[in-house]
Amino acid sequence: MIVAELLEVTKRFGSKTALGSVSLAVCEGSVVALLGPNGAGKSTAMAVLVGTRRPDAGVARLFGRDPRAATARAHLGAMAQEIAFPATVRVRELVDLVRVHYERPFSASRVLARFGLEELASRQVGGLSVGERRRVAVALAFTGNPGFVVLDEPTAGLDRETRRAVWEAIREHAERGGAVLLSTHYLEEADALADWVVQLAEGVVVAEGTVSGLKASARTTLVRFRAEPGVAIEDAIREGPYLSLVAADGAEAVDRLVRSGITLVDLEVRPLTLEEALGRTEASR
Repeated sequence: MIVAELLEVTKRFGSKTALGSVSLAVCEGSVVALLGPNGAGKSTAMAVLVGTRRPDAGVARLFGRDPRAATARAHLGAMAQEIAFPATVRVRELVDLVRVHYERPFSASRVLARFGLEELASRQVGGLSVGERRRVAVALAFTGNPGFVVLDEPTAGLDRETRRAVWEAIREHAERGGAVLLSTHYLEEADALADWVVQLAEGVVVAEGTVSGLKASARTTLVRFRAEPGVAIEDAIREGPYLSLVAADGAEAVDRLVRSGITLVDLEVRPLTLEEALGRTEASR
């Protein structure tokens, strides 16, 4: 079942088109990742989807309703990229404040424990570090036990341990049947979490699909080895002393190189990363 969707949505700010006929859907039990550089339209797409921005054209739906309707937002949890809390409010007070707005929220103790906030519970938010405030913001997005969670750059500035805890919370939410839409600059994050990836560039969708599908569309295996300066191979890219090429079948590519008399020094054969696959997609535009 589709929880949230954009249908041919366009959003302009003056003469700038932030989104140009963008369509995407998030279903129950799934994690969708929005990828793209700063200014690609990720935050604008999220803002339209949660109802804080009105589309200039196209349709946005949240639980089948206009995202600006209170009934649509009743089962939404969200974290914006820019975080601002009253400086003197305490962490536990924030959690309790969010909890009362939901029908079946998690207990405050569960939220604090899940995101490692027990030691910060009595602290005023104004005294927290940037990373700690970000951790609080992520926790609040899940506090109400919502059906749909929207996270804009949720792990930016977090340490590795905390990032892993956030990843686990996202996975658990999807496993319980919830839906998650997140934007990220960390390609390994999308690779680890996403069922579906949407890549934006200059306000339009330039690639989308499963992680495995995107890798397959770019071929899937990188073959890299040290080669003398005069050695050149069709479709291979030289990176200093190394040549690298991408092939659908790494073993077949290595066999072909050996049969051609190429000496394979410092040979590396590995699956293509999501970042490399998307980079090839972007380069082919």
